[in-house]
Amino acid sequence: MEIKILKPNSAEMYRRIRLKALQSNPEVFSSSYDEEKEYPLEKFESRLKGDESFTFGAFDNEQLVGVVTLVIEKKNKLKHRATIFAMYVYPEKRRAGYGKNLMIEAIKKAKKIERIEQIYLAVVSNNEPAKNLYKSLGFETYGIDKNALKVDNTYFDDELMVLFV
Repeated sequence: MEIKILKPNSAEMYRRIRLKALQSNPEVFSSSYDEEKEYPLEKFESRLKGDESFTFGAFDNEQLVGVVTLVIEKKNKLKHRATIFAMYVYPEKRRAGYGKNLMIEAIKKAKKIERIEQIYLAVVSNNEPAKNLYKSLGFETYGIDKNALKVDNTYFDDELMVLFV
């Protein structure tokens, strides 16, 4: 297992896993497969270029099997915060440590940025495996966003979590 920050030259791999994630688990992402499948490759490349955004990839024998993105806030009043987005591991690779290692690397990166004091994330309330992972890493629930997402006339609540670093 190898965890590394994805660069623009990984955009094709990233696009593939991102679209699979949106298609297979629409209830856990605010974006939709129908929206992102139309995006040109350049859009995915640009996501991997930022200096305030870091997408980590988990690799198994050079195959990208999981991703998570850490975004550092830019606004003056929010510069002490970072947010975790878009966590996904292929189902056949779950429970093998990829998700945990992705999160550990994202947290390490945030801790290296001196101004970061808090890391936020939102997780669908009924996703017990993900919530258990986040809790095991020190995240605490601070609220519920009722009906945060609506997928095909079904609502999903988000559990809002924070880690103080």
